[in-house]
Amino acid sequence: MIPEKVATFRAQFRDKYISPRYSGVAHFLFTSLVSLTVVGYCAATVRAPRWWELVTVPATFLFANFVEYRAHRGVMHHKIRPFQLVFERHTPSHHGFYTHEAMAADSSRDYYMVLFPPILIVFFFGLFALPVGLVLAWLTTANIARMFVATAVGYFLTYEWLHFAYHQPADGFIGRRWLVRKLRAHHTLHHDVSQMQKWNFNITFPICDALFGTTYKTGD
Repeated sequence: MIPEKVATFRAQFRDKYISPRYSGVAHFLFTSLVSLTVVGYCAATVRAPRWWELVTVPATFLFANFVEYRAHRGVMHHKIRPFQLVFERHTPSHHGFYTHEAMAADSSRDYYMVLFPPILIVFFFGLFALPVGLVLAWLTTANIARMFVATAVGYFLTYEWLHFAYHQPADGFIGRRWLVRKLRAHHTLHHDVSQMQKWNFNITFPICDALFGTTYKTGD
């Protein structure tokens, strides 16, 4: 059962912010297809990589995990200029819409408050991944540049897919998967208002939470 306070918040938020024309399924497919296209193209154009070029993949993965952690612990939970809109969408809105007592979306319309806005994909690829990739191609090799872009965009998509999975019904096909259950438990604790500023900031894999001591343990 969804607490009455959360149900009221969701109803008011939908009426005010989510267009009747919004399609959560189309949103999910757009994010997935665009990201997979970029990852597939970049991966397919890598040519005979040397071992030291392959280090790009784990290095980018770990860097992305750190960026995810710092952004979540920082601007997503603290109102810092010029990122006030990021804070507003995440802390009051996302955490008001989904609490540790009501993690699952009621319908596909509620994907609006799980997935990043489509424009962010354009921003992430056009203003971050592509420019950094071009610089890497100039300074290093084309293989490193392509593997960086493929891994960075792939990490973004992993973030979106896992976060989406956490906000599906726990007893559904997705919610019952072993990995989803484990990671969902980590994320659900973060959705407890009394804990969200202190614990479990990684949304994907809690690597940086473990490194920086912010994984919640019983008794903390």
